[in-house]
Amino acid sequence: MLKALVILLCLSCSLTLVRAQHEVKVVKYDALETLITRDSPKLEVINFWATWCKPCIKELPYFQALHQKMGGTVTVTLISLDFADELNTKVIPFVNKRQLAPTVLLLDEIDYNSWIDKVDSTWTGAIPATLVINHQTGKRKFVENELTNKELIELVNELLN
Repeated sequence: MLKALVILLCLSCSLTLVRAQHEVKVVKYDALETLITRDSPKLEVINFWATWCKPCIKELPYFQALHQKMGGTVTVTLISLDFADELNTKVIPFVNKRQLAPTVLLLDEIDYNSWIDKVDSTWTGAIPATLVINHQTGKRKFVENELTNKELIELVNELLN
């Protein structure tokens, strides 16, 4: 009886851990372009980051909070610029450890010059960088630096109005 109880408990814990795993898809630029150009009633917030970027890591909780607080009106997507071969060794463990709830995509496009200008013509390629798009009004704003929580909220509110 005790053995069966222990097995059930272990099985239950295993299922909980499996559910806690966050899926991170590896995508090409066309998937990112779809986010940028789609017709959505929600405000689109796209943050470019990497696991090795300290300012990126510092601001990630603000995007997490935004997703949790305003998920009904805002879509938050976190675009990792880590190398695709680091998906299982760095990106997924990082995302799971921090329990990131927004959609996380790893952009597998090493020729940065082929797509950076398509995101925003002012982008030098530095991260963190954030693109906010109101698909309904056509307004968009690009910020190439670390945001504070207050700056992120102000940016979102500016484009929501």
